[in-house]
Amino acid sequence: MTVAAVAEQDGHFLLVQERSGGRVVFNQPAGHLEDNESLIDAVVRETLEETAWHFAPTSITGVYRWRHPVSQHTYMRVTFAGHLEEHLAEQALDPDIEQVVWMSIEEIRRRREQLRSPMVLRNIEDYLMGAAYPLSLLADVE
Repeated sequence: MTVAAVAEQDGHFLLVQERSGGRVVFNQPAGHLEDNESLIDAVVRETLEETAWHFAPTSITGVYRWRHPVSQHTYMRVTFAGHLEEHLAEQALDPDIEQVVWMSIEEIRRRREQLRSPMVLRNIEDYLMGAAYPLSLLADVE
């Protein structure tokens, strides 16, 4: 189970450049759900760890299933749209992150082969088409 953040400012989307499978790729701030963590807490934490930005989720863009063609691992991703609040410029980023970048949708489409997975572009395109489900769709049952 993974989470991802879609954050847009001035027509550009927050992405990270990272190494995966021996190559440099672009991804949304994203990562795995940790034990006893809510999906919302996970996307806030992952965004902060990977970009040094505080992310405030406002909606769910979608739930996506993708099977990696080489490893055959299946990923379930909940993608959140939201806005960025405080930037902690002095905070160290996760070691896998090479840099934080901002790209327009056109730049992202041109770099399709450099995206970590097809979910990256699909998440942003769904966001641009207005996909926005309420956060109340999620429920932690104890």
